[in-house]
Amino acid sequence: MIEISHLVKSFGSLVAVDNLSLRIVPGEILGFLGPNGAGKSTTMKILTGYLKPTSGTVKVNGINVEQDPVSVKQLIGYLPEGAPAYEEMTTRRFLTFIAELRGYTGLEIVKRLDHVVDVMSLSSVIDRRIETLSKGFKRRVGIAQAIIHDPKILILDEPTDGLDPNQKHQVRELIRGLSKDKIIIVSTHILEEVTAVCSRAVIISDGKVLEDCEPSTLETRSKYHGAVTLICSCETDFSRMRVATKALVADMPPIVDEDAFRLTLFQSESSRPLLLHVTKLLEEVGVVAEVVSEKGRLDEVFRSITKSAEVLA
Repeated sequence: MIEISHLVKSFGSLVAVDNLSLRIVPGEILGFLGPNGAGKSTTMKILTGYLKPTSGTVKVNGINVEQDPVSVKQLIGYLPEGAPAYEEMTTRRFLTFIAELRGYTGLEIVKRLDHVVDVMSLSSVIDRRIETLSKGFKRRVGIAQAIIHDPKILILDEPTDGLDPNQKHQVRELIRGLSKDKIIIVSTHILEEVTAVCSRAVIISDGKVLEDCEPSTLETRSKYHGAVTLICSCETDFSRMRVATKALVADMPPIVDEDAFRLTLFQSESSRPLLLHVTKLLEEVGVVAEVVSEKGRLDEVFRSITKSAEVLA
């Protein structure tokens, strides 16, 4: 368990973390969100024992991080943003070095290396110098060092930065697979990451917690929740669709993208599900190439929450 209580971190007159409290339990994948300068990285550096708090406490499995940082670090795997590594080392030598720092020797090192190399698909670069690797491979090496000791808590700062779609999928599957008996904290600005892997979302701004809920709950607060986007393949079909759906306009006017032949209709609070209306109508008209039922757009909710906080400040 992680217990953060009334955490404050100041740098001179700048308050980076402002009375932040959180409780995180095993099995949770926490998406840690916030605009640049919100205090996410500072909070994680305090949690990992890299920075000391100005006030407040952080406990990991009942251990106070400030009083016994070494014991806490034994429980944590950490991938900082940027994840610097020794560029002159090969992947094998670097991961061996990390395993040695974690206290492993002999065959146990070999076992740990074999596992993370397999999980992160690093066999093709295992004997290459890190300075020669692509950004994506460097990121995977960074994740490998974070999980080499099978930590109870995994803290990942922008874990899929620089990865291609296949690599992102692989990392997300890894995170989901590890989460059964671990705490995983994912700090990211890629909002699709939160809906893809996280069971809980915390949004902070100016060091304060603004929201703490499931990602699906945030989606329901989007004006796009329940909306339907219709996509046509040509201008003629798009014009016919606009005429056919004119009567379906709800409380908000539709969003029209004529260049992409897209039309988004919004759900009215007083009507039955909009998708039923649209499906029935389009069966008769038959001009739509694709129908997308919107769950809600997290980016729109994120902007709304953080901008509201800026106005109040």
